[in-house]
Amino acid sequence: MDQLSQTFSALADPTRRAILAKLASGAATVGEIAEPFDMSLPAVSRHLKVLTEAGLIERSTEAQWRRCALRGEGFRAAADWMEFYRRFWEQQFDRLDAFLKSTVPTPAKGKRRARRKP
Repeated sequence: MDQLSQTFSALADPTRRAILAKLASGAATVGEIAEPFDMSLPAVSRHLKVLTEAGLIERSTEAQWRRCALRGEGFRAAADWMEFYRRFWEQQFDRLDAFLKSTVPTPAKGKRRARRKP
């Protein structure tokens, strides 16, 4: 699987997105990450493995603790891919806006539109 697909696959799971949100406030141990989830430590570790393989987090060992932290570089490919399409759609909307502005009828000078009687 290519890196971009691996990144989006990792981001597709809500538990993994919640883990990333937790890590956005700073590095945390596996136990701290697992705390809010109703799942076993091995299940959390499997999620962390997917995030690590996708390059979204990095894991380190400090004494007996395993810490995890966000890896900003891992998000770059996904951010670049989304930015390309954001610019594409922005250009499309700009073209649509220009087209719509060019099709607005302008009232003829000196003529007033007749008012309808109720």
